[in-house]
Amino acid sequence: MASIDSENPALAQARGTAARRGRPRKAGTRTAGGFIVDKETIYPGLIIFRRADVAHHNWYCRIKLPKAERYKTVALKTADAATARQLAMKQDMKIQARLEDGIPIFDRPFLSVAREYLATQEERADRHRISEGRVEKMRSIIEVVLNGYVGSTQVSKIGQVTWDDYPAWRRANGRGRNVRNGVRAVSPELAATLIAQEKAARQRARVARGLHPTKRAGDEGEREPVIDASSVPFVSDSTIRFEMSIFGAVMNYAIKKKYAPASQRFDDRPKLKVMRRDAFSREEYRHLYETSRDWANGKERDADGSKLPPKAQRSASRWYRTVAHNFMLIMCNTGMRPSEAKNLRWGDITPTTDKHGRDYGVLFVQGKGKSRQLVAPPSVLTYLNRIREIARTQSKTEKDDDGDPKIIVGNPAFDDFVFTTHNGKRAGSLYQALIESMFENAGLRAGSNGIPRSTYCFRHTYATFRLEEGIDVYFLAQQMGTSVKMIEDHYGHATALRHADRVLHNIVGWESLPELAAPTTDTTKAAHTVAAKAKVMPKPKRTKP
Repeated sequence: MASIDSENPALAQARGTAARRGRPRKAGTRTAGGFIVDKETIYPGLIIFRRADVAHHNWYCRIKLPKAERYKTVALKTADAATARQLAMKQDMKIQARLEDGIPIFDRPFLSVAREYLATQEERADRHRISEGRVEKMRSIIEVVLNGYVGSTQVSKIGQVTWDDYPAWRRANGRGRNVRNGVRAVSPELAATLIAQEKAARQRARVARGLHPTKRAGDEGEREPVIDASSVPFVSDSTIRFEMSIFGAVMNYAIKKKYAPASQRFDDRPKLKVMRRDAFSREEYRHLYETSRDWANGKERDADGSKLPPKAQRSASRWYRTVAHNFMLIMCNTGMRPSEAKNLRWGDITPTTDKHGRDYGVLFVQGKGKSRQLVAPPSVLTYLNRIREIARTQSKTEKDDDGDPKIIVGNPAFDDFVFTTHNGKRAGSLYQALIESMFENAGLRAGSNGIPRSTYCFRHTYATFRLEEGIDVYFLAQQMGTSVKMIEDHYGHATALRHADRVLHNIVGWESLPELAAPTTDTTKAAHTVAAKAKVMPKPKRTKP
């Protein structure tokens, strides 16, 4: 029986050339007879063929899409012509079924679908359904992290194994912030890159706040970033969980758009430990208040003779420290989220009185795509007035000598942001570097669990103090814009302290009060919320100089 090559000289010539070169010819390279050889029409719109530019003898099929000048080519992975005919007809039936179900025929890479999904989230941000910061966070995860994992993978090819392997891949290729998550070895070259990235981020933060860039690394006054050249922390489970929520959202979007089958919906997440939210103790809060007040006033030494940072000489530095100090007090006494503080405008603040004539404030806050009203004690209105007196806003009509908007000091307008930079723009970072400096000055940068504290710890401090003071969990959840379950999951330690007398009741060595009644079994909402009364966080006492 004659060989296939002897029956088709063009195919034999092409394969001989490919063999002499030691590799197959690239797809699309044409021989004298074209790269499609042994073409056979099964029925109109469906053909099988072999290629002259590859070394194997396997068949392909090409299916014409109805009402379109497009073709779908599928490798049949068989050299037998009869088997190829059967497989080609099966492929054609699959294509027709996908068309009837509205499922796209041509796969799309994950990154393309993710960017399309991101565009829908940008539209939501334009309608103020979610914050712009959340969109930027999603963009970073998609473009950097997920792109590195499955960016070029066809979205319909992402299966359960790819989903399940993500946490291990992320831990092996990412860099976390806290050593409590474990560490992995890195090369000195990678450590040098990380140091350079941290320095650049600090410089950008200073420029964004209207300050001059710091001195070069190694010069006096420049703090050298501390990154161990031998190891870096693993990415935390909470970070991986959040990234997988974005991963899953993109896959769900692909299913909705019929880019992928419904079987590729992944709802499971890695199990996480419920971490205690890091808050200041009352002693730490009092110490932070006192050192922050001195830090804002530029005092060089404390009463006990300990050194404080050099006095801030530049007006911009003095202004920033004053605003940061009052920002800390406002956050610790309201429980606002940082995103809500970033969106707060002067028109959102309403001083009022209760039925007994007591003053308090009502703040309309927006963040995480939601809005609510929260109540603030009179002290918060005092802190806000301090900021109002030195508020710097950009004029909407006047220009300075350089043609930039003129800076107006004091008397901000109804729609001006409360927390701004020295040049009058909204504070995008909410004084992050200043808050870190404030913590370091007080010796409180790291929490009890070793995690570096951030602006969010003010919210945790508020929740912890309020629970210890006896506020009902239901009312606190409403005030903070969260759920009762979230409060109970993350602040259960404060609830235990609040009910220490009941927890220790009748234990040997504990003197139980005779009037202490047994805990009620009534678990109705009314029993938990009756007679609940809000209290103001006590202002820390000043120490005498």
